[in-house]
Amino acid sequence: MAFYDKIKWVLGILMVFVIIVTTNLIDRNNFLRVKDSVTTIYEDRLIANDLLFEILKLVQEKEVAVALSDSTFFSVQNKVLDGNILGFMSRFEQTKLTTEEQKVFSDLKNNFETLARSETAFIQSGFEEKESVFGHVRTVKKNLYDLSKIQLNEGGRQISISNRAIDTVELYTQIEIYIL
Repeated sequence: MAFYDKIKWVLGILMVFVIIVTTNLIDRNNFLRVKDSVTTIYEDRLIANDLLFEILKLVQEKEVAVALSDSTFFSVQNKVLDGNILGFMSRFEQTKLTTEEQKVFSDLKNNFETLARSETAFIQSGFEEKESVFGHVRTVKKNLYDLSKIQLNEGGRQISISNRAIDTVELYTQIEIYIL
């Protein structure tokens, strides 16, 4: 074999090696993006949405108690529900929040505090001033609804990131096959 042929073989093998290493590094990066996206969907979207649902259930219990003017509820269960809601909010706050989520969540916390104050005024009024409490409940429910929609949109965005990463892996795999 001539020296020129040996150089062509060595360069050809080196080129194949470089292509394989390069595509593997790109694939590894894309698989990390997919893994992060799936983890984010679960931890920061599904769990967060579940927490919002739990908060909504508790707020609806409060709403029913106000509608029924249930003095037993306000003397026994309301503090427990408030503690549970604050616990769920604390867990929600530990997820990765987008800028929009942070704003709506901040509004939710403020509106929940306002709801608690209006419940105290409701109790002090002898269970007569319901409309103020109902208005604050509606505001809190609107915040929860908005946060739930953000979860859905962000989950879709994460799925889109995963799909783009998978498409990139498929593209580089096809290129690698054609070159080989």
